[in-house]
Amino acid sequence: MTEPVRRAGVFAALCTLSLAVPLLGPEIAGVLAAALLLGTFAITDGPLFDLLAYPGDYEDGRLYGLLTFVLAGVALGLLAVGTSMSIAVFVGTVFLVGYGNLVEQAVRLWTDDDVAHVTAFALAATAAGVVGQSGTLAITGSIEAVETALPSILFLAASGALLAALLRDVLLLYDDPIVMISVGLLLWLLAELEPALGAVEIAAALVVTIALGYVSYALETASVAGMLTGVLLGLLTIVLGGYGWFVVLISFFAIGGLATKFRYERKEDLGVAEDNDGARGTGNVLGNAAVGLVAVLGYAASSATLLPGNPDPNLFLFAFAGSVATAMSDTLSSEIGSVFETPRLITTFEPVEPGTDGGVTWQGEIAGIAGAAVVAGISYWLFPEVDVVGAGIVLAAGFVGMTVDSLLGATLEGKLLGNQGVNFLATLSGAIVAALLVLSLAVLG
Repeated sequence: MTEPVRRAGVFAALCTLSLAVPLLGPEIAGVLAAALLLGTFAITDGPLFDLLAYPGDYEDGRLYGLLTFVLAGVALGLLAVGTSMSIAVFVGTVFLVGYGNLVEQAVRLWTDDDVAHVTAFALAATAAGVVGQSGTLAITGSIEAVETALPSILFLAASGALLAALLRDVLLLYDDPIVMISVGLLLWLLAELEPALGAVEIAAALVVTIALGYVSYALETASVAGMLTGVLLGLLTIVLGGYGWFVVLISFFAIGGLATKFRYERKEDLGVAEDNDGARGTGNVLGNAAVGLVAVLGYAASSATLLPGNPDPNLFLFAFAGSVATAMSDTLSSEIGSVFETPRLITTFEPVEPGTDGGVTWQGEIAGIAGAAVVAGISYWLFPEVDVVGAGIVLAAGFVGMTVDSLLGATLEGKLLGNQGVNFLATLSGAIVAALLVLSLAVLG
């Protein structure tokens, strides 16, 4: 057994101590945490130090890695005891980070394949999250309580595992304290939005999103981080919105990914091709889908009457469709329009070089409008709330969002905003336009 695996095993064992909160109470658990914190300062060398130390700890002779890990657990524990964050979510979070890391480190002994590492972590973390939450509920409640909460347990464990895997891919492997805090806060939010699906349906949603995520990676339309981001977004969209919402979202990823590959060699010759052979990473996925995710969360929260003023959930549905229509429209406009050599700057209509921010072509504009029409058509087909007028609203929102993207590209991109910031603001504008048009019709009607 190598040093990273041994260290991961010790950290996983320490994660098991989080059960002291439901078993012994917060006071005794606090004493154990204090003892661990003192130990990080008392152990400065020797075999135990070597076992627990990360590479960066040797410079100062302090177990800073263990210290920050314990402090992250203490912070989540205090939230669990002092707020509405349940103790089961706290234990599940600590378990999934610790045991997911242990299994991943063990798999690293056998293969260097990044997908195998991510898969091992996600599966082990999901299982550990389920065990941690279920064990806590069994201790504090009953087996019946576990059975009742099983859909929520599975949803939270899978969502936390995917976010943890994503953060570990983007950050360093030694940043587990940041991962733990981030996952705990996400699960704190999601725990308030009880899923309407059962455990079997959630498991099916996991299978669907993971399969599609792997296909996107295999087709080189997404990086590992992009794949994880897409799977997490897909799972949240299915569970909190429904399969109809997921179809709208996946239509963007599928068509947008294919558009990226459209005449890719030609784009390389013109210098306008996406990096990494067109594989989209986390930044690109979130830049285009973050607003849609917020709309999904808003829809779930409004449906559960958790938002002040009890806004109509359909506002979030149209905001979601408007943001996706914008992302689709902008992606098709840029990926198809970029292969033509005579773009014009949207602010002055002067000819510019291919790839110039804010440069548009008539071919790209037509492709963008077609992309928005696809999202509008799918929304009309899947959602009873979206009638012919509603489909027109989605189409208009996509066109406006695409235009905003081009205007921001011509004026602010490269100066105040990066490409992902422009994408985010464009999709936000599409969502706002859709919601405002729906509100205006409601007032006029």
